[in-house]
Amino acid sequence: MNLKRIGASVLDFIWYKDDLFGLIMMPLGFIYRDIARFRRFLYRIGLLKTHKLSVPVVIVGNLTVGGTGKTPLIIWMAQVLQQNGYRPGIISRGYGGQSEAWPQMVDLNSDPRRVGDEPVLLARHSGCPVAVGPDRVATARMLLENSACTVILSDDGLQHYALARTIEIVVIDGERRFGNGYCLPAGPLRESQDRLSEVDLVVVNGVKSDETHFDMRVVGNDAVNLVSGAQVPLTDFTAAPCYAVAGIGNPARFFDMLANKGVSAICLKFPDHYQYSAKDLPNDGNPVLMTEKDAVKCQSFAKDNYWFVPVAANLEPDFAKRFLHLLGEKHHG
Repeated sequence: MNLKRIGASVLDFIWYKDDLFGLIMMPLGFIYRDIARFRRFLYRIGLLKTHKLSVPVVIVGNLTVGGTGKTPLIIWMAQVLQQNGYRPGIISRGYGGQSEAWPQMVDLNSDPRRVGDEPVLLARHSGCPVAVGPDRVATARMLLENSACTVILSDDGLQHYALARTIEIVVIDGERRFGNGYCLPAGPLRESQDRLSEVDLVVVNGVKSDETHFDMRVVGNDAVNLVSGAQVPLTDFTAAPCYAVAGIGNPARFFDMLANKGVSAICLKFPDHYQYSAKDLPNDGNPVLMTEKDAVKCQSFAKDNYWFVPVAANLEPDFAKRFLHLLGEKHHG
């Protein structure tokens, strides 16, 4: 019995499906919300110190616990910045990493068990220097000491106010949105939804409901074999029985993407940032499809029937224009 998997499923049910328990826990959610507001107030009046860096800092975060699609967005933003003459660097919490020394730099071959799964993906696909650590200020300073970056993208960190920011971007899961609308522990919110009115840009991973927000689609059409590196279209998996594995913020999004490609799979859901072992995955020889975030943690015991599905973010054209304009305006003007 995997208690972590059970616990994640229970919270998912309470926050996104069961209104009764959230209502019972609502007073605790109000307390959490007010503590978050008071803490932010302390930063605003200077009782808690905010550290400003020599380069602009762009926070890409979310209001809810769990993933919303920040990683593919940051990779997309890094590429846009590079195409427009910037030298971006990336910082991340390194959630799930078990290193005894923080902060540290991440490269293509870093062990995800030490630095976290998402930083390894960011290093592999962004073409940028990446640093990780729980102290955002110290991590950003290490990045600046070890690279010539001219702008920093922060993977999450919206609520880490010790690091001064130039631009704040919030990513919303267009399907699950804010669940029952309560703050922790009654619901999935880290801050009140009112916070959305204060950020610079809002990106919706899915279909937006507000014209001031920006649509993002995360798409994947192929599968890559973990052992051979062979790449085949997802349609190759429509005729045979297979499994789908996801340990991300919203596993249903990955499962739905496969279903929309005609892949009928037995779906296995794991908690976000789950540390896999060989015994967690099926061993009957049928194909096992997983997210790339899961694949970096399964590489050491990969079998010939393990495949991952790389994805990329597609954003409406106006987002790049708005983002670059804001960056130039806020940094230079």
